[in-house]
Amino acid sequence: MRQPTETITRRKLSDEVFSRLRAMITSGELNPGDEMPSERELMERFGVGRPAIREAMQALANMGLVVISHGERARVLELTARSILRQVDTTAQMMLAKSSDTLEHLKSARIFFERGMAREAAAKATEADIADLEAILGRQAAALDDAAAFIAADMEFHARIARISGNPIYVAVSEAMLAWLRGYHTHMLIWTGKEAVTLSEHRSIIDCIVARDADATEQAMLRHLERSRALYTSKDTSETA
Repeated sequence: MRQPTETITRRKLSDEVFSRLRAMITSGELNPGDEMPSERELMERFGVGRPAIREAMQALANMGLVVISHGERARVLELTARSILRQVDTTAQMMLAKSSDTLEHLKSARIFFERGMAREAAAKATEADIADLEAILGRQAAALDDAAAFIAADMEFHARIARISGNPIYVAVSEAMLAWLRGYHTHMLIWTGKEAVTLSEHRSIIDCIVARDADATEQAMLRHLERSRALYTSKDTSETA
């Protein structure tokens, strides 16, 4: 039986340069904060022209591996869960804009995730954590006449609960989901007057955390998010969650 043809594709020079530069970073030859070698040094090292170096460097920047500043050498960035997820912000928002099903899936994923974060908070919250949540709630209550500040405090409240876990990946995921959903409920043309309900629900969540009741905290979070779930549908609707 004749074997299928397996064509070998010649790689672009910039792709090869990219692979080698990435290896320099992942191997530890270059560490976070280090400057990348100059274009001339890289051209001599790899025997390629300036266009291949620049294209490869831009690919590294697009992946969040380096930052390029005008007039300065590129610098290696420290990879974190937060920086990695930020690289997909634009793509995620485009995907959500094109598919109502995807938005529904994200809302479900967020509720599932935050129920777990609520239980973690009830088990692990310190006095400092609770004091921070109280302070956020206080700022939110003081911002009843400032929609932008009220919503910012709302988002901060949920991200702060994720921080109680002590897991930076959880924090990054929380912040990413909040950022992706933000455009669907913070358009300022309409303010629905539900601020008092949001404050009351946040108060209940804190009280359950203080009581160290994981089940009650989870249920308080679930009620809070299910109430506002239907409001994440259009940029012409505003509700806090």
